[in-house]
Amino acid sequence: MTGQRHRAAGRRTAKKTIRNCVYVDRTVQTPLVAQIIRQVIASIENNTWPEHARLPSIRRMAAHCAVSTLTVANAYNKLVADGFLEVQAARGYFVATRPVLATPAPVGGNVKPSVDSLWLLQRIYEEQSQTLNAGCGWLPPAYLYTDGIRHAATALARKPDPEIFSYGNPYGHRGLREQIQALLLRDDVPCDLSSIIVTHGASQAIELAARALARPGDTVVVEEPGYCNLFPALAALGLNMVGVPRLQQGPCLESLRKVFEDYQPCFFFINTRIHNPTGTSCSPYVSHHILSLCEQFGVFVIEDDTFGALDDENSPILAQLDRLQRVVHIGSFSKTISPGMRVGYMACPPAIAASVLRLKMASSLTSSSFSETVIHHIMSDGQFRLHQTRLKERLKERRRRISAALEANGFTLYARPRGGMFLWARAPERVDVQSLAEKALERGILLAPGAYFNPGHSPSSYLRFNVAYSGDERLHDFLSTA
Repeated sequence: MTGQRHRAAGRRTAKKTIRNCVYVDRTVQTPLVAQIIRQVIASIENNTWPEHARLPSIRRMAAHCAVSTLTVANAYNKLVADGFLEVQAARGYFVATRPVLATPAPVGGNVKPSVDSLWLLQRIYEEQSQTLNAGCGWLPPAYLYTDGIRHAATALARKPDPEIFSYGNPYGHRGLREQIQALLLRDDVPCDLSSIIVTHGASQAIELAARALARPGDTVVVEEPGYCNLFPALAALGLNMVGVPRLQQGPCLESLRKVFEDYQPCFFFINTRIHNPTGTSCSPYVSHHILSLCEQFGVFVIEDDTFGALDDENSPILAQLDRLQRVVHIGSFSKTISPGMRVGYMACPPAIAASVLRLKMASSLTSSSFSETVIHHIMSDGQFRLHQTRLKERLKERRRRISAALEANGFTLYARPRGGMFLWARAPERVDVQSLAEKALERGILLAPGAYFNPGHSPSSYLRFNVAYSGDERLHDFLSTA
């Protein structure tokens, strides 16, 4: 009898709680699911429904709100996915345990946002629809080949490729590797199919190449400034980095020779063309001398050509001159098709390819068969070449406009790139770049301070601008008044 009274009291409490917490308003345009989600979250945050509290059943909530059970089920499922609720089999929905977050100690008054060495790896990848990513390293959706992805997915839905439903080949989709082989041949880089490995984006290709060529404690050479995401990746592998200055025609050859002599590094990492962040490309003279030094000192090269497809002039690459003797060449489809597909590749000497393949299988078995099949389908479509041509023309016009706008605001361009999305610009005198980036963050603008592109984060008066995002008036209004 006592148990029955407790259960009855519990039902009365639940009904009262629903009345106080959740209702729907059909006179507003907000979807019913969104209204329920918002009010449940508010009730959890104000502790009306504390941790582990049981929510009304789907049927009871639907009856109270006069909506369908499907509407409530959709709302509850979204709350589970977002971590507000948890579902227990045969028992129902409960308020999930909330993680305890460390609260930073206040530092006198309002705490300003900061831009530190983790900025690009953390803040820039967060979903912030109102944030202007003026310094990011990718293109907006409007610049990408979204139509091609949609058409490929539709075609594959009608006639699926058998590889979609399997782990696939550790080397990657064979048809795609044949297309990559043809791309390399157009750059005058002949290579056997067994030397081409498809990866989960260029990032995996870089990591696998570094692991194949070096061991923890070894020294490697990077460009300064250089690819910012590379530095924490190499540090995580236990590698010691030494930087060489990147000049307009390529890395400083005198510094490169000195570093090779002093440190006996395992490999040299370089963006030969459309360098990130300066947008410059190596001259043939510098490229030849890089390979000569590598031959002399027994150093391998990891050539990151991720932005090479955006080069207006098809500048020579080290893989072309070296014929894949000492060069591991890395490419990607992220900058021309979509970063969401996460498809990269490498072409390398056979002995290195065998080592890379073992490492890839040990860590992930294979890469995404679905993404590789979609990219293969797109590359088979003649429209992709037209998209690539139009993309380069669009970026060329944006570089011209943004260059003029930055110069009007007192910035000095390091170079005038002949391809790609980046401008490397020095801030006006007496402007502290770090402070500028923090003030911009307060305005919802993410800038890319130059220090983050140095392996030791040494101070820099430069910033990287992405021309595809930097035409927004908010940016130039800020720069003109900051």
